[in-house]
Amino acid sequence: MVKTLFGILPVLVVAIIVVFSSWYVVDTGNVAVEKTLGTVDMGEVPAGLNWKLPLLTSVYEFSAKEIVIDFDDLTPKARDNLRLKDLDVSIYYSVRPDSMAEMMVKYAAAFTRGEEALLPAYGIVYREGRDVIYEEVTKIDSLELHRNRDALRTGIATNLQAKLDAKDPGVFTITRVAVRALNTDPTIEAAIQKAVQAQKELEAKKIQVEIATRDAEIEIERARGIAEANAIINSSLTPEYLQHELNEALKAFAANDGGVVVIPANMQGFNMILDTKNLSQRTGN
Repeated sequence: MVKTLFGILPVLVVAIIVVFSSWYVVDTGNVAVEKTLGTVDMGEVPAGLNWKLPLLTSVYEFSAKEIVIDFDDLTPKARDNLRLKDLDVSIYYSVRPDSMAEMMVKYAAAFTRGEEALLPAYGIVYREGRDVIYEEVTKIDSLELHRNRDALRTGIATNLQAKLDAKDPGVFTITRVAVRALNTDPTIEAAIQKAVQAQKELEAKKIQVEIATRDAEIEIERARGIAEANAIINSSLTPEYLQHELNEALKAFAANDGGVVVIPANMQGFNMILDTKNLSQRTGN
C-alpha cells in the first residue's frame, strides 16, 4: 500500500503541475500571443482566463493600451542652425489589438518589457519618433520655438503617423505628443528676451503714435470749428449792420446828461467816442 502511494505521488504532482500550467489570465486592456514549438499563432488571445498546451506553449502578453515613449535630453538644431540645449518630448501611441501577432513576428526584436506587459514595436516607434523630432525642429527658428510649441507638437504627430502608416497602414495610432521641456542656448535665451522687450517697446511706441494722432485730429477739428465760426461772424458784419450798431450806440451816448458826441467827417475813420464834459473838466475849460 505504501509502495503504491509512493508510486502514485509523483504522477499526482506532475498532473497538478500540468493542470496549473495549462491556464493563464490576460489582464484587461492587454492581448496575448501564443507561440507553440517555435510557431506563432496569428490569432490574438483576448483578456480573461485562457488555456494553452502545458510545457509546449509560451504566452506573450502585450499592452493594447496607450503607450508612452519619453525622449530626454535631445539637442537638435533649429532652422537657423543653432542647437538647442535640451529638448524633452513624450510620444504616446497604441497598436491595434488584432495586429499584435503580426507585429510580434515582423518586429521580433523591437518589443520591450513594460511594467505590466510587453510593449509592441517599441523600438520601431522610438527610432522613427526620434528622427521625426529632429526633422520638425529644423523647420522652426530657435527664436521662434518657444512660441511655436503647438506647431512642433502637431508636426511631430502628423509626420510620425505618416511614416508608421507607410510601413504598416492602420496598425499604429499616435494619440498625442507632449513637449515637456524646451531650453535653448543661454545666448539664444538672451536674444529671445531682447526680442520680446523690443516688441513690447514697439507696441508702446505704436500706442503713443496713435494717441498723438488722435490728439492732433482733435486740435484740427477744434481749429476748423473756430475758423468756421469766425467766418460766419465775419460774413454777418455787413456795413449796414455796423452802421446800425453805431447809430444805436450814438443814441445811447447822446441820451447822457451834458454829453457831447463828436463825429468825424469820414465815418470810416470813426473809432472813438469822446465825452466832452469829462474832457473840459480835465482841461479847465
